[in-house]
Amino acid sequence: MNQHASVVGDCEDDCMLSKLSPAALQLVAEFFKVLSESSRLQIVCRLRNGPKNVSEIIELTGLGQANVSKHLKILAQAGIVTREQQGVCVFYQIANPFVFDLCELVCNSLAQQIQQQTAQQAALDEFRQTIR
Repeated sequence: MNQHASVVGDCEDDCMLSKLSPAALQLVAEFFKVLSESSRLQIVCRLRNGPKNVSEIIELTGLGQANVSKHLKILAQAGIVTREQQGVCVFYQIANPFVFDLCELVCNSLAQQIQQQTAQQAALDEFRQTIR
């Protein structure tokens, strides 16, 4: 077996996704699909510091009431947020804080990519100056 095949085999053994059934992978894809909408990410971020009602979320995000309600319903159906009735108000909160770890991983990765692209652009600009 060549070295590449060995590395691929090791990666497949270590990756939990490779052990999931197609139905389970579909659930993972649906979860990421829910988080792929910027308005929903805004709402999730606003819930980081604790439960909020719809009015508070509207005020913090600047999104419309119908929009916030629609996205909260989607987030609740996906199990990302929970809702709790308190009198006439419904408060929403994050069901599992791991979602913030996930967002932080993605943000850090994107920040690194942007830094690398900025450095590459600076090197290219410097090169262009030397050939003029």
